[in-house]
Amino acid sequence: MIYALIAVIFLALMFGPQMWVRYVIAEHADDRPDFPGTGGELARHLLDEAGLDHVPVEALPADGGDHYDPQAKAVRLSPSHHDGRSITAVAIAAHEVGHAMQDAEGYKPLALRTRMAMAAQKIQGIGSILLIGAPIVMAITRKPSILLIEIGAGLAILATGVVVHLITLPVEFDASFSRALPILKHGEYLKEDDLPGAKKVLRAAALTYVAAAMVSLLDVMRWLRLLRF
Repeated sequence: MIYALIAVIFLALMFGPQMWVRYVIAEHADDRPDFPGTGGELARHLLDEAGLDHVPVEALPADGGDHYDPQAKAVRLSPSHHDGRSITAVAIAAHEVGHAMQDAEGYKPLALRTRMAMAAQKIQGIGSILLIGAPIVMAITRKPSILLIEIGAGLAILATGVVVHLITLPVEFDASFSRALPILKHGEYLKEDDLPGAKKVLRAAALTYVAAAMVSLLDVMRWLRLLRF
């Protein structure tokens, strides 16, 4: 019974944030014909207002995730948010523009997140190779100590993904609540009645990386189970 309860709690921690984010985004995704423009059009307008007319707004493929690319200097939105007229589309567009503003003013946490994310991708690839090669090393050396060191190093490297996602949180909350929400409110891009919904979407956008951190942690746990470590 205790093990079953632990399993339920673990699954809730792993998938609960993802499910909540998807629920909030879907809850406020209804088309609003009364909105004067789409998410993509709002993003273009806000960028121009901020003097960032050189930053393009691009529509992603159907399976693409909304983001600002600091290397390409581009705001990229999923089709439903680029072409949609909904609270979700407007809020997420403003959130990604918030990241473009961070980049333009040299916001240090964003620069740190970008560097760490790029490094983590390379490090995680090395970690996967170490974990896959662990049984081979054991078979050749027959020294458990070497195997334990290799497994420990591999898992630590994979865990960097969790760390990167968690240090991203301040960057996301700044984009949502120090930039996007004030812009939407003071610029009167949304009616007063729509602001609570926008605030929920912006919170979900910021917490997307908590969900991603949980998925990264699940990946580490999966390796532990495969290796029976």
